[in-house]
Parts: sequence; structure tokens; C-alpha cells
Amino acid sequence: MPPSAASMTLVTKVKVQLKLAIARLRMVQHRDEALAKNQRRAMAQLLETGKIDSARIRVENIIRSDIATELHEILELYCELLLARAGLLDAPTCDAGLEEAVKSIIYAAPKTEIKELQAVRTLLGEKFGKDFVMTAMENSDGKVSEKVVKKLSVTPPREELVVGYLEEIAKAYGVNWPKKPDADLGDAPPDFLDDDGDDNPSGGQAQKNLEAPLVADPAAGGKDAQVQEDLSKATPPRTFGPSSPLHVNPPSPSTDNIHPKVTLNSKELKPDKKAAAPAVAKKPQAKGGISDGIPDVDELAKRFAALKR
Repeated sequence: MPPSAASMTLVTKVKVQLKLAIARLRMVQHRDEALAKNQRRAMAQLLETGKIDSARIRVENIIRSDIATELHEILELYCELLLARAGLLDAPTCDAGLEEAVKSIIYAAPKTEIKELQAVRTLLGEKFGKDFVMTAMENSDGKVSEKVVKKLSVTPPREELVVGYLEEIAKAYGVNWPKKPDADLGDAPPDFLDDDGDDNPSGGQAQKNLEAPLVADPAAGGKDAQVQEDLSKATPPRTFGPSSPLHVNPPSPSTDNIHPKVTLNSKELKPDKKAAAPAVAKKPQAKGGISDGIPDVDELAKRFAALKR
């Protein structure tokens, strides 16, 4: 049965409001990120001046703002999903592939400041009926996303989350918090202690008698040098070939995981801090060239022969 004209008009209105809601959600996210930067800078100043109690209270506003930003990101994804599958909204009942997105938007829209999202909720209520809206608001069937329910719950943040935020802010702005005591280096070893009763001109530090250098056999030395030269030619340099294709990038920190880590077989993987520098090809220097500045043996022999004449 083809959809009626009223249904098509309603779906068209939903699509328009979804586009407006996506634009509004992105704008609010950018605004909150800019405000969060200023708040983090203020937190760093409080930590630097030692106002820890005030920082602990005010950092909860930053946590709540981050939770709201994460909620807006989830709702934006749901709006994009409904916009991509808008053709399924023509059905008289909600499609199983859209049920979570539709009910999550209906559940979260009244608890946000996005008016366009509330307009989408109203249109979805007209489409699927009051009973559908009541079921979504009460979440009696558990179809609303657990992340959305968790982000909208009004509970104070955990103590470890507050401390984790303060540590990350202090680390980002170079503030020594929590205060780290100076490391105890311990006593100096006996070899580094000065002996005032000694007339040793080396500053009281005992010097060991140098052993006689080992004299290598010329024949064996030449052979070893040849072997080392052959090995250096046969062994490829470390920079030879492509670098490893595996790059470990930990996920961005969030309110659920303030210290993200990447593990493989219960072993933590960390990204390589040393950037791979490109290999610089050395230009071969001409033997005995003008730029070298030192003449070779043949040139010296010619000069001595000319002097003897």
C-alpha cells in the first residue's frame, strides 16, 4: 500500500527538522568546547595557587559540560541515522532498525536545550502515537540507548573521575599537582667521595693505572677488517625498507575513561614518541678533489718527483 500524502508530508517535515537539529547540535558542541577550554585554564590557575577545594567543586561543571557534549554527539549520530533511513519512516509502525534511534531522541529531547530536537520529537509522536511516546519516555521496554540514559542521569561524579580531571588539567598546563616531593638520591658511592688527606691532583679521586694497550697482529687485523667491511656491506641499514605499518593511537579521553589505554595480550601498547626521520643520502666525495682539501698519494708522489728534478 503506497504511503498517503499526509504521511509523506510528515516525513518531509521530519527530514527538515533533522537537518536543522544536526546543525544546531554541532554549533552547541563547538560552543561548549570553547567554554571548556577557558574553564580548564581557570582550573589550572586554581591548582597553581593551591586552591584545591575550590578546584574540586568547579571541576564538576567541566565534567557535566563534557557529559552534555558526549550526549549531543550521540544524538547527532541518531539524527544522521534517521535522515539516512528516512524512507523507513513511511511505514505505519516503527522499523526495528530505527526503534533505538527514535526512542532515544524522544527520551532525550525534553532534557536538552535543542529546540529543533524537540520539534523532531513532536513530529515522531504524531507519526507513531501517544502510546509509543509514553513507552519511550518510561523506557519500559529498554529500547532507549544505555549511554543516553547514563548521560542524562543526575548523579554527582565519582571521586576518581574528579581527581583524574584535575590531574589531566594540571598535566596539560604544566602545573605540579599533586605535589611531587624531590626524589631522594641517597648517599654518593665511595668512588665519588673527596679525600682531603690525599695529595692527588685529580681532586681526591683515585685514578686507576692504565693497562698497556693490546697490539693486534697486522695480518689478523687486516683479515678482521676485511670481515667487518664485508659484514657492513651485507647487513642492510636500520632505515632500509618501509617502516612498521602498525601505529598505536589510544582513544580520546572521555568521562567514562579518563585515562585511555591500548592493550594487546594484557600488555599496554604505547605510541612511539620518536618520529621516524627520513634517511639522508650522503653525497659521494671525489677522492682527492678540490673540495676535499687533502691531495691523495698519487698527487703527492708527483709533487715529490717534480721537486727532485
